[in-house]
Amino acid sequence: MAQERLSVRKIKDVLRLHLVAGVNSRRQLGRAVGCSKTAVSDCLRRAAAAGLNSWEAIAELDEAELERRLYPGARAGGVLVRGVSRPLPDWAQVREELARRDHQVTLTLLWQEYKAEHPDGYQYSQFAELYRRFEKKLSVVLRQAHRGGEKVFVDFCDGLSLIDPDTGELIPTQLFVGALGASSYTFAIATLSQELPVWLDCHVRMYEFFCGVSALTVCDNLLAGVTHPDRYEAELNASYRELATHYGTCVIPARVRKPRDKGKVEAAVLVAQRWILAVLRHRRFHHLEELNAAIAELLERLNNRVMRHVKQSRRELYERLDRQALKPLPARPYEYAQWKQVGVNIDYHISFDDHYYSVPYTLVGETLWCRATHHVVELLHKGKRITSHVRSFVKYGYSTHPEHRPASHRAHLQWTPSRLINWGKSVGPHTAAVVEHVIRSKPHPEQGYRSALGLLRLSDRFGAARLESACERAIAIGSAGYRTVKTMLKQRMEQAPLFEQSTTQDPTASLGSVNVRGRRYYN
Repeated sequence: MAQERLSVRKIKDVLRLHLVAGVNSRRQLGRAVGCSKTAVSDCLRRAAAAGLNSWEAIAELDEAELERRLYPGARAGGVLVRGVSRPLPDWAQVREELARRDHQVTLTLLWQEYKAEHPDGYQYSQFAELYRRFEKKLSVVLRQAHRGGEKVFVDFCDGLSLIDPDTGELIPTQLFVGALGASSYTFAIATLSQELPVWLDCHVRMYEFFCGVSALTVCDNLLAGVTHPDRYEAELNASYRELATHYGTCVIPARVRKPRDKGKVEAAVLVAQRWILAVLRHRRFHHLEELNAAIAELLERLNNRVMRHVKQSRRELYERLDRQALKPLPARPYEYAQWKQVGVNIDYHISFDDHYYSVPYTLVGETLWCRATHHVVELLHKGKRITSHVRSFVKYGYSTHPEHRPASHRAHLQWTPSRLINWGKSVGPHTAAVVEHVIRSKPHPEQGYRSALGLLRLSDRFGAARLESACERAIAIGSAGYRTVKTMLKQRMEQAPLFEQSTTQDPTASLGSVNVRGRRYYN
């Protein structure tokens, strides 16, 4: 570590105590002034070399002149150099070399190369101190040390408002901002919300804009991306985690109320607000596409603007540091998928978006994860993909794979509607009418087959004649179903007289709809 030079005030105190009070001990002088004895020795040596041997001569000098007499060298990088000015390295180039990811460059190595070129240059301790002073002068955007292609920082901020062309209503927008760590190369796009599909789509567009993917993606703890914020183990949304896996990046949420964790994007947001939103504040936009076109033009200008402290633009730094270090994009962009936990019903189907999809019957009662894109529905059990279906948007419809049914259900499928109706006709016309009605009234054909087979078993138990009578009575009262027929047979009600016999000759005529009891029933 380079020795810190004493302030002019402390130098005067040291010289006064030494020349006036006669204190010669370096240790005592150091304790009195509050510095090391080495610093005291250096101060006295410089005063002797400058010919300042009396307090009267020193007291007449102002601080600037005394400093010039004691430190006659040139000021370089904030440090006075004795005798001659030593060559300074290009600190921006040093920082750029340290940011390279392809080679593990260290400050020690760069100092060795500097000394090889300038043998009379600074020693390592002074070299390191001067570099630290250079970094302190940089803005917060550039102060953090980031390797090329290592991190991208993302966040939302409030954007401009659109104007509804029909009503004149103001529609607020959000501005998504992403910035690469090493180069500060910036991406920005306006959105209408911060919802999960929008959040993921912004990431897809950002990676395409960067022509690659960073090793790490640092985000804020917004609800769309982070389900449960935590200082040590934040839980990501399942879709966000899937996007990270698809692109081969690792998402690291910033700690709650720790803005320095994402200082890069905080500064990028501030820059975007000043150089994009502020420039567009007087313009009127009616459509999001129109706004984003204007943002894209200003974003190009922002990335090409030379930054004052490093004398290079964000694009130049991106081409030099980040572009080659980024991971390549996958063959296909990420497709948004919804994730939902679903339970397997007793009919070995799960419900998603009001449609039913089958799973192997052995999973009845289990809880699965459903992953649904616009085209495919996948079902996973304990992280393993069990089956998939083509996405269907038919409300309350069924998508069933035959192999998911148990053997007994597959045997039921050997019964076709025509075969079941023909069996009903073998018993009687009323039984056939009830069978046909049961099959057509169920939302799923298999459920109708099950009820029709139940009627078949009633024939075996109670006899064909009684079954035909019960079906006739069920049709007459407008309740043609398996449960009604079964109850009549068990209670021996099929022969009981009705309050009013139906005159309908065709047993199917009164089955146009459930519980249709005839015109005279309500008189």
